[in-house]
Amino acid sequence: MDKRHFLMALAACVALPAMAQAEPRPFPATAKRGKMTPAYAPDIYIDGKLRQLSPAARIVSDENMTVTPGSLREKDVIVNYTEDMNGLIDRVWILTREEARQRAPSAR
Repeated sequence: MDKRHFLMALAACVALPAMAQAEPRPFPATAKRGKMTPAYAPDIYIDGKLRQLSPAARIVSDENMTVTPGSLREKDVIVNYTEDMNGLIDRVWILTREEARQRAPSAR
């Protein structure tokens, strides 16, 4: 790969995440808003209340990338989340500052 191709590939890698964030993320209408604090998986705290992640839970970072519960280090992050039919948390989206300023999908 010559230098020109390398620079084009590097520019694409930098531009793609920025372009992905330009489009608002579609949250389900049933998504709730809360303040999440990580704990030892599968536990998390939502608004100070101990909750459990479902076995198939997905956590999406504010950069729209899937993250594992063990990689979460921030405390008290604003999230949208959904629950499965058993009341377990099955999807969590860590919100950007702009998303956190908007109303929760379930409050609309």
